[in-house]
Amino acid sequence: MLRALCCSVSLLACSFVPLAAQDKPKIKEVPPTPTSPASGKEMFRSYCAPCHGMMAKGDGPAAPALKKQPTDLTQLAAKNGGKFPAIKVYAQIEGDSMTPAHGAKGMPIWGDVFRSMTHNEGEIKMRINNLTRYVESLQVK
Repeated sequence: MLRALCCSVSLLACSFVPLAAQDKPKIKEVPPTPTSPASGKEMFRSYCAPCHGMMAKGDGPAAPALKKQPTDLTQLAAKNGGKFPAIKVYAQIEGDSMTPAHGAKGMPIWGDVFRSMTHNEGEIKMRINNLTRYVESLQVK
């Protein structure tokens, strides 16, 4: 079953409900809102920023509610010898790659989320490619 967690909500739809002062905020699950497949920036803001933050540093408003801190996406190239790991990022977005943060499905498998929006495989690949390229543009120089 497709689960669209915090990363699939827009910043405006993201809400937290503390149960008590010491409890972590809870994430409200909502279905993903379709965005333009041509705009990596628009997809990032809608799907990634709630967890990773608008500046991709891992400090989005939903981050405190997660078991594992979201990755600082601006450091991917720096942590890979100065080369952006485009194939690895594409695979993680699509859901072909498992990382510890993604192993428990804390991050939605975006390939499945995108498939829920359309059955056009070309559009799905365009979404993943444009989102990957946008993340590449955020790398610290």
